[in-house]
Formats: sequence, structure tokens, C-alpha cells
Amino acid sequence: MYDAFFDYLKRYSSEPLSEDEMNLIRQALTPFKLRKRQYFLQAGDVCKNFAFITHGAMRQYMVDDKGTEHVARLGIENWWMGDRESFLMNTPSAYHIDAWENTEMLLINKAATDELIRKVPAYCEMTREMDNRNNIANQRRITSSISFTAEKRYADLFATYPELIERFPQHVIASYLGITKDTLSRVKRQLLRK
Repeated sequence: MYDAFFDYLKRYSSEPLSEDEMNLIRQALTPFKLRKRQYFLQAGDVCKNFAFITHGAMRQYMVDDKGTEHVARLGIENWWMGDRESFLMNTPSAYHIDAWENTEMLLINKAATDELIRKVPAYCEMTREMDNRNNIANQRRITSSISFTAEKRYADLFATYPELIERFPQHVIASYLGITKDTLSRVKRQLLRK
């Protein structure tokens, strides 16, 4: 389980890890498992941990007054999952996060995150790189949702993250794209014709 994280860390940091640093990371990360449909976080709770997914799939979503789910994020192996605002600000989350499949993860809390950033240069570099990538992805997502057609949104998701389309059912993908399931069906039919 830790090997998956160390492999991930190597991809996003040029800094080598010493044995002491690897031990600090092992101490900071706690293995955790969720069964399919089990909550990692419920709206109203404070997000005390961020999860690095080593196996499985998760989704982060809000539920509106009518009971409709609005998917904000999806996550699979080698992705992080958690409510960043709640985690950093120690405030109640507006989101639910649950396991879409049986999921294994490594958890890290705020104090351990801060300690690794101070003591492990490779972890600090990885965090900075992932923050930059997260900001870019969020900016693209906003642009997509306010200016792209449903067809373009789906095509971009398919081109960028085809594994998400393979792992999550159509209604979850539709919610993530901000469209209805029927619209997604129509978009997929149109793309198949082209």
C-alpha cells in the first residue's frame, strides 16, 4: 500500500527520499478501507483527513433541497480525495464523500501534512506540484461548465480521463458534467455517429 504512494511521490518530485524520510511518511499515513457506498465524509462534518486512494473509486458530491446529487469530484487510484476547504479551515463540509467501489486508501491529517511539508523536501515539492495541477484542473472545469456544450464537456472528459468513464456509471458522469442522464445519452449517440 505504501509502495503505491512512494511511486506516486517519485512521479511528482525530483527530490530523492532517505530511509528516515520514508519512515516519517509511513508514520504519517494511516491505511484505511471503505466498503462500497460507505461514507468517508458526510455534509456537516469536518474533513479531518485527506485520502490517497490506493485501490478503488470515490465521489464527492452535494445534495440539493430536492434531493438531487451534484457530483463535484471523482477519484480513483493514485488520486487524492477530501474537502480541501473543510480540511484547511477546520469548518463543516458541504459535501458527502463516499466509496463508489470497495476502496483502500492512506489517510493523512492536517498536523501530519504540515510536518511532512516541513521535514520532507520531496513531499513539499509533490504538494506544491499537486496544488498547481489542482488549480489548473479547477480552472478548466469552471471554463468547461460555463462555456462548453454538453458534447464538448463529455469529449474533453473522455479525452482527459477515460478511466473515469469506465469506472463510474452514466448518471454519475452526467452529474459530474452538470448535465442530465438523458442529455448524456444523446451526446454519446451523436459522438458515435461522427
